[in-house]
Amino acid sequence: MARLLIWFRNNVDGSFAVILAITVGLLQFLDVIGTDQVNAAMLLVLGLVAITLLRDRHLSAKAVRDASSVHLLYGPEIGHAHTLARRGTEQWIFKGGTGTYIRAVTLRECVENARREQRPLRVQLEILDPANEQLCKTYAQFRSSLSPEADRTGEQWTTDRTRKEAFATILAACWYRQRFTFLTIDVGLSSVMTTFRWDLSSSCVIVTQDNPNTPAMMFERDKPYYRDYNRELVASFKQTRQVPLSRSEELPLADEPSVDQVRGLFTVLGMELPTAFTDRDVADIVRRALQPRNPY
Repeated sequence: MARLLIWFRNNVDGSFAVILAITVGLLQFLDVIGTDQVNAAMLLVLGLVAITLLRDRHLSAKAVRDASSVHLLYGPEIGHAHTLARRGTEQWIFKGGTGTYIRAVTLRECVENARREQRPLRVQLEILDPANEQLCKTYAQFRSSLSPEADRTGEQWTTDRTRKEAFATILAACWYRQRFTFLTIDVGLSSVMTTFRWDLSSSCVIVTQDNPNTPAMMFERDKPYYRDYNRELVASFKQTRQVPLSRSEELPLADEPSVDQVRGLFTVLGMELPTAFTDRDVADIVRRALQPRNPY
């Protein structure tokens, strides 16, 4: 009975048209009403049927639009979509692992485009907390389980590499912040690992995974889910440990920061580098920050 009531509620207009047609037919058969009344009733039935058809057509069109709102991207299409997303964007929100691709491509190009067009740029980065060694170890194990061999940078994923990549993203954020006045950049450190990467620009949001064999998903700004993902990224960022990048103004960075400058920077930010990091490790962080290799 419950299913019948639900079906009747969802199809009330069509059901009413059928009941009306049957009732009018019975009344005419019993010679209760005349031909004129029958014709008027039939016109009403036809009107209800037309309304039902129009409603169903609208619902079908909506379903098609919702299904087409997700674009699956494969191989080179992913890089091309990122290139288009960077053009003219006034914001870039990222959530993922260590931000390696962000440093290698996205941040540099977005800043260059904004500087050339003389407009503001807002960047929000949510990455792994490099101070959380266990978290970085978990991420390195995850990346290695997907591909135990070295990636395009020529390196394998280890705990040390993960921590250095995250520290390098923070350093790069400070470095670009000091060199472009109209750049507003925030970095949040997450205590939870994610296997997805979100990149949201002014025109679309692209969701990728670390597995290169998995297609990416793209949602355009005027399609469903763009606003939902935007809201999700903002809510997620508020739960992170945010880096006080404004303190970096106390320590101007050279075009190629020295080891002492970098150590001093992270001290000012309230997150000193691990004592086990040698000067060579710090120099490696500088290289990753300012001369990054594209891993994809």
